[in-house]
This record gives sequence, structure tokens and C-alpha cells, in this order.
Amino acid sequence: MNLFAEIRGLVIGALEQMQAGGELPGDVAFDNVSVEPPRDTAHGDMATNAAMVLAKAARRKPRDIAEALAPRLATDARIEVAEVAGPGFINLRLAPGVWRGIVAGILEHGIDYGRSDMGAGQKVNVEYVSANPTGPLHVGHTRGAVFGDALASLLDYTGHDVTREYYINDGGAQVDVLARSVYLRYLEALGQEVAFEEGTYPGDYLIPVGQKLAEMKGDRWVGQPESVWLAEIREFATDEMMALIREDLAALGVVMDVFFSEKSLYGTGRIEAAIEALREKGLIYRGVLEPPKGKMPEDWEPREQLLFRSTAHGDDVDRPIQKSDGSWTYFAPDIAYHYDKITRGFDQLIDVFGADHGGYVKRMKAAVSALSDGRVPLDIKLTQLVKLWKNGEPFKMSKRAGNFVTLRDVVDQVGPDVTRFVMLTRKNDAPLDFDFDKVLEQSRENPVFYVQYAHARVMSVMRKAAEAGIAADDATLRAADLSKLSHEAEIAVAKKLAEWPRLVEIAARLHEPHRIAFYLYELAGDFHALWNRGNDLPELRFLQEGDAATSQAKMALARAVAVVISAGLGILGVEPAQEMR
Repeated sequence: MNLFAEIRGLVIGALEQMQAGGELPGDVAFDNVSVEPPRDTAHGDMATNAAMVLAKAARRKPRDIAEALAPRLATDARIEVAEVAGPGFINLRLAPGVWRGIVAGILEHGIDYGRSDMGAGQKVNVEYVSANPTGPLHVGHTRGAVFGDALASLLDYTGHDVTREYYINDGGAQVDVLARSVYLRYLEALGQEVAFEEGTYPGDYLIPVGQKLAEMKGDRWVGQPESVWLAEIREFATDEMMALIREDLAALGVVMDVFFSEKSLYGTGRIEAAIEALREKGLIYRGVLEPPKGKMPEDWEPREQLLFRSTAHGDDVDRPIQKSDGSWTYFAPDIAYHYDKITRGFDQLIDVFGADHGGYVKRMKAAVSALSDGRVPLDIKLTQLVKLWKNGEPFKMSKRAGNFVTLRDVVDQVGPDVTRFVMLTRKNDAPLDFDFDKVLEQSRENPVFYVQYAHARVMSVMRKAAEAGIAADDATLRAADLSKLSHEAEIAVAKKLAEWPRLVEIAARLHEPHRIAFYLYELAGDFHALWNRGNDLPELRFLQEGDAATSQAKMALARAVAVVISAGLGILGVEPAQEMR
């Protein structure tokens, strides 16, 4: 049920009639014809750009096309007015009954109102968080986790077959550093004095890991060289850190479908297989790269390397995949990992990275394009930094983590629902200020409160109706006489509700879940405005004393608002509030 799609279908049908009548060339395509809300609501309820986008191909003036199209649209019972504006836009005003029908449709479909099959079952892999397994997740990971999880839910809601995936970066030198840090905590647990050198991880979170290791191994590794204990502690520490990370994600309401280990790519031939696949395409060669632009590093020297011809797939320069000592660069296992995703049959890949990975985008896209012969698109979404504030000052680091604020610090302060919603109140590539005081205040300036309050107000109406003996179950509200919804403020809320399915599809197509949060805030605003007008105009109050029929019509509108808010919050991973405390 998508009113904008239905009216677009009406427009396309009228254009096809014009083709059949010779008013438009038969080979003109309608792909770029859209129907959307006008920027100025004074212009109408919807507008179509049909005449504007078809004029060139049809070799006709836009206004001529519009003046032939508008009368055809006006014959539909849903259209009250179809008027040509400016050079050829067509503004449409819909009959009030159309908006009342939206309310009825929402109550019929429930939270499936807005759900679509636009994804057509496409298999999509969304990889997010993917933090190094060296400690608890920090606030930057929190934003990526929320964004990725909401995007996955949004794609699922629009008919995609979604896999949520975490790439465990356990193949690099940082895990050796973790093992050495755990060894120090192990010695400390056995009563020895230890010193954390620069480059190790001094956070308190490793204290219980060292204690657990001491309980398991006793003093077996005391005084032993690194070659004796490094490999075993490395594996043990990685497992412990991943258990901690899973707990952190669970606290935020994030559950992954797949945890993929980078380490599993080494020594198994999988990196070699991916490189060979590129070699067979003529994209691997030995060569010397140009020196880096800008200030020349003192240790730079031209040397022959094994290179991936990534410039053949849109990159700025070709990329090294093997070092001069024969070991793989960090890019090689990432190529292999994405090759694995492709061979698993995904139709689309999405990677959610931190802002510091901006320089990584083109090379990774080039690799996926090459490995899939351009069949599998890769979208890399970068999440910008989060600045934390409390009492008007930057929020200090966590002692437990050692040098950063953790995910658990944030969730423990404000809860998972507030954390998730606030993290989506800005586009992913825009910086975000997270003020612990403001996100908990009860005001319109706090979008979390504003949306939750709208849902809680609806629930309050339903409870009061029950106390007054007015039936307010969904079956009764579906049968209500909605013609009693006639005030412009009521119709304005219904119009906003009609935008929901269109908004969902746009957000899913652009991979922008923040649009859901923005929409919910706007819907809540329209609902609160209607509620507040009831303070001055008693006829707008949701419960009309002595008039159950009118009350039920108005409650049907309120219930529709709650249904859409609940669906939207569900996509964001937030529980709707039943009452405000």
C-alpha cells in the first residue's frame, strides 16, 4: 500500500494512453517520471515531473505535454484538482477520502504498512563494526554498529535477504600486541610487578583475562620466551575479546549472523585463490609504483612489487598486494575476504567503515568490481566521528578501556534505545555531537523523547478510552466512520502517514536509515500539533464525551500514528514507549 506509487501508476497509465493516441512517441521511456510531495504544500498534495523529463525525448514543450496530461489525471476519482504550474509541472490535490483511506489501510496492514518487496529477495551482505579484537568497543564503533544494524533492518523490511556480518581482524600484528598485553596481566595475576610499554594495551578490561589465564596455566609460562606462549595466548586472548565484544553488541541490541575470521584466510590457499582470480583477468603484474604525492617519506625507495591493476576498475593508482619480503599486504586478505563474499552468492555488498577508512574506498570497490566482473556492487558507508559531552564539557575517557570511551559507557549512561536513536539523528557521513544531558531531557529539542512521547500519548488515549468504556480494539477502530475526520490538522497527519511507504523505499535505495529517524520526528511533530490544538478546540480532542463513534474515528487516526511510529522504531532497533516516566 503505497499511495505515491499508486498515483505514479495513474500518471504512467495516462502517458501510455497519450502514446497510444500518438500524442507521445512510442519509444519514450517513463523511468524518470516521479510523483512526490511538493516543496510548498500550498501547491498541492503531490506533484509530477512527467512533462519536464519527457519533453526532450518527445521533442515537445513541457507545458504542452502537461496540458494534455493534466485533464486525463483529473478524471480519476482520487484527484480533485490537476493543474499545470510553471514550465510544465503538474500539481495534484487529492480528495479527503483518499487520506482517510490511508488511516483505514494502516489499521488493516498493521506494522506491515510500508513494508515492500522492492528488494525482490536480493541477497545483501552488510558488514559492520568489524573492530580489531583487542578490547571493548568504543563510541566510534557504537555509531557504526547502530548504523549498520538499522540499515540491515531497513533492507530486510524492504524485501532483501540480509546477512549481518562481522569481520574479525585477527590476522595482523595488533593481535600479537594483545597477546603480549595479556601476558603482562597474567604475570600480574601471579603477583609480579609489570610495566606496560608504549604500544601495549593497559586497560583494566584485561585484568580478568590475565587472571583467568593464571588459573588455567598456573606459573607454567613465567620466565618463558615469547616463542613458547605467544601463539596460544594469542588465540585465547582473541576468544576472550570476541566474547567481550559480543556482550557489548548484545547490550546495544545487535546480533550478528556471521563472524568471519581474517586468520582463516592465511595458510589455507584462500588469499592465493583470490589473487589468482585477478591474475587470470590480467590484473596482476610486477611493477614499480610512482612515489607518493606531497612530501616524500625519507625511507621511500622505488622497488618492484606485485601489484593489482586497480586503475582498470576506477581507482586512482594501482595497489601493492605483496611486500618485497614475500608477505601479503593488508589489502590482500581483504581482497580474499570480499572474494569469499562474492562466491557465497551475494548480489550486493555493503561495508560500514569508520571515517579513517576514506582512502580505502576506491581500491576495495575496484577489487570487488574486478572479482565479480562488475556484477556485484559494493557500497562503502563511512561513519564520521562522535563527540561526547556531559555537563557542558567533553566526556572523559574510560579508565576501564585505558584511553577511550566504550560502548558500554554510553549504553550504561542512557540505555540502548536512546543510544541507537541519537546515533541516527545525523547522516552517517556528518559528525555527531552526543550530549548526555540533552539526550535525556524531556523537550521537543530531544528527538528521542519527542517521538517516544507521541507513541506514549496514543497509548494514554487508548487506556483512557478503556476506562470510559469506549471500545478501542483494532477491529472496532478499523470499522470506525472515518468521515468524521475532517479538520485540516487531522488530514495533515493522514498526509504525513501516507508518505511512510515512499520514505522507506527511498531510505532503503540510498542506504540512509537516518531518514527513518527524521521522518518519525516530523510525524511526531504533526501529531503533537494536532494534540495541542485540541487544547483550544475541544472538537479535535481524541475522546469526545458522549460520542463513541467520533471518538473511535479520532482514535483510529491516533492508532495509525502509533503503528507507523512502532514500525519505524522497529527498523531503528528502538522499543516504542508505552508511557513516559
